[in-house]
Amino acid sequence: MRIIDTEIEDLVLMQPTVFTDERGYFMETYNKEALRKCGIKEDFVQDNESMSARGVIRGIHFQKNPYAQGKLVRVTKGAVIDIAVDLRSGSPTFGKYVNVELTSENKQMFWIPAGFGHAFVALEDGTIFQYKCTKPYNKASEGTIKWNDPFIHIDWENILRGKLMTNEFIVSEKDNAAPYLKDIQTPFKY
Repeated sequence: MRIIDTEIEDLVLMQPTVFTDERGYFMETYNKEALRKCGIKEDFVQDNESMSARGVIRGIHFQKNPYAQGKLVRVTKGAVIDIAVDLRSGSPTFGKYVNVELTSENKQMFWIPAGFGHAFVALEDGTIFQYKCTKPYNKASEGTIKWNDPFIHIDWENILRGKLMTNEFIVSEKDNAAPYLKDIQTPFKY
């Protein structure tokens, strides 16, 4: 597995080794020891999967302590632009984000530790997105920040240039009604 650095130190993009031949391909999608060697020491307790139509934005979501989740995410069908936002007060990268393109073709995985918000936009109909989580989901501790928060300023137009028109977004009522980062108590400390 190859590690690809991102602009925020704790966010890790991984390129698994894929073995291909005339039959198809094989790859490891989870190996506890390999992840530990990459610095990911957390245990995973829950797997989730979502399917999204082209243009669906999900997020910016997070879980507050004690249910704050680290997530190892990947796409098994289709493509997304995946975004992680640093929500750790006192962090030198607080409010900053990293975006990566995850596809069923590139097979990359993105590690997002607890303390980060998470969002993605589906680039294809029928996109299937999988999450390995370090804590179980707890409704009472879920949090959401508005997907187009001006402080975070996710540059959707440039991120999606040539992939999706910014007027094609499909956003849930809950995500559209989410508060801005400035209007919530910062849930994490650096």
